[in-house]
Amino acid sequence: MLAAVHRLDSPLDKELSLLVPKLFTTLRSYTRPEFTADLTAGIIVGIVALPLAIAFAIASGVTPERGLWTAVLAGFIISAFGGSRVQIGGPTGAFVVIVYGIVQRYGYDGLAVATFMAGIFLVLIGVVRLGAVIKFVPHPVVVGFTSGIAIIILSSEVKDFFGLHMNAVPAEFLAKWQALIGNAHSVNPYAVAVSVLALAIILIWPRFSRRIPGPFVALVVSTVVAQALHWPVETIGSRFGSISASFPHPALPHVSLAQATALVGPAFTIAMLAAVESLLSAVVADGMIGGRHRSNMELVAQGIANIVSPLFGGIPATGAIARTATNVKNGGRTPVAGIVHALTLLVITLFFGRWAGLIPMATLAAILVVVAYHMSEWHTFVSEFSAPKSDVLVLVATFLLTVLVDLTVAIEVGMVASAFLFMRRMAQVTNVSAITSELEDADDPYATDPNAVMRRVVPAGVEVFEINGPFFFGAAETFKDTLGHIAGKPKVLIIRLRNVPSIDSTAMHALKDVVHRTRKEGTVVLLSDVHTQPLIAIGRSAVLDEIGEENLFGNIDDALNRARELLGFPPVERPGFATPTVARETPAQGLAVLHDEALRRERPRK
Repeated sequence: MLAAVHRLDSPLDKELSLLVPKLFTTLRSYTRPEFTADLTAGIIVGIVALPLAIAFAIASGVTPERGLWTAVLAGFIISAFGGSRVQIGGPTGAFVVIVYGIVQRYGYDGLAVATFMAGIFLVLIGVVRLGAVIKFVPHPVVVGFTSGIAIIILSSEVKDFFGLHMNAVPAEFLAKWQALIGNAHSVNPYAVAVSVLALAIILIWPRFSRRIPGPFVALVVSTVVAQALHWPVETIGSRFGSISASFPHPALPHVSLAQATALVGPAFTIAMLAAVESLLSAVVADGMIGGRHRSNMELVAQGIANIVSPLFGGIPATGAIARTATNVKNGGRTPVAGIVHALTLLVITLFFGRWAGLIPMATLAAILVVVAYHMSEWHTFVSEFSAPKSDVLVLVATFLLTVLVDLTVAIEVGMVASAFLFMRRMAQVTNVSAITSELEDADDPYATDPNAVMRRVVPAGVEVFEINGPFFFGAAETFKDTLGHIAGKPKVLIIRLRNVPSIDSTAMHALKDVVHRTRKEGTVVLLSDVHTQPLIAIGRSAVLDEIGEENLFGNIDDALNRARELLGFPPVERPGFATPTVARETPAQGLAVLHDEALRRERPRK
């Protein structure tokens, strides 16, 4: 009976998979100096988050207070229950495109339902410990949709940046630019002046001080200037009315079953974006503080935040890379800093929220232009064109679909295309070849390999084939085609699997078909050098019954002696050994023996 193999995870793996918030861990040895540092960093990040929360909400097609309450509630939950020491959560630019599309089509209630479902998805992903899987999202897909989102954000802010007098801007990218160009004559010079002033402050202020964030300074100065000089520019108050300073009451959204079903796709996109953005931010933060985040706990916290946020009128939230970096640079080292950031925003919203109505829309446009520039990572986008053509294809397709079609479609197509291209590459890497001819090639590179077939005596009537690479469904047809063109019909066919680390069900089905067909032609199939995973898989499937346990071998020498036995030849000694390796004394050597031999053979590789 073949026993299952269990490998104990390393202490680091166990630590990373824990479903314990980092806050609970850090508070065990929390000190007064750490609290002072966290308090300072949290207040600064809270000030940074204020204009961003408002700007992202407006860019997403919802009212400013929805962004503020998202930053407060989701930011508190992500810090209190997350798996990172320094992660700052809240609304981000990554959600602008998908949120805007959902709001335009289904209204805020539809967005609330989609966000709630996305939160459930994130909790489930974290609970079943799939956090590490999220990190496998291909880099070209991430760069493609991130750059596409940046272009869309930039396009959406042109109207407010120049103060154009026009009706609602079309959502479609090409139609939007057509409308913007058609209304270029309506530029408001006062709005341009506010935008340029805010932009200049954001870019120049870091030269004077990094403690007080540039976007906040730009917001205050440009607002004061516009109000003092009575410039005719559109403000938050003139567009949205006054911002409510009272804490929102929880409420359930109202949508039909048909709408809820249609929102599953967008909800999954929100969940994927939240997972990718939060874990990417956590990884960046780890590099800055020399720590290790708990990816699964982080996803659970992100899920809880996105479940709670829509109940209080919020929008989707995730880890924010820029705000997290600001937290670290200002001394934040525990989740307390993130909690302070949320409380700072709460105080500002409750006591100073009514003044937010005076902020010019042009100021927020300037802030988002800077956000879009940094988000685009154009240098990374350009450098990707030196990658293999398949990766460039995925990058361009994801980027264009994000800009011209829909973010959900872009991610789906990007992921599927990446998967197919990966399978194609793996199928090309995996090859099946006849290696009996090594005996006739004196210059064969296997000449120095002590396990090469050319160092053995292969009896007449025996053909040896070798599979190199993962044996999966992408290579199954190649395997069947190659073995289907064997010149002559050998009495014994040996298939070496020493370079096959894994096998899947499609490949086993192909193997079973080959064994069944060759048996009808009078050929016996032997398997040799079987590794642990293929051995376990074969042992649990019907392939073992088709091949026969007596025809499974841990090395090529035993397989050749089995072939000699079937052909009526005497066994020979193994090369390099004084004593001969006799063919099996009993027809059925236990699979457990082969399993132990495979483990011994693989152990030096680890």
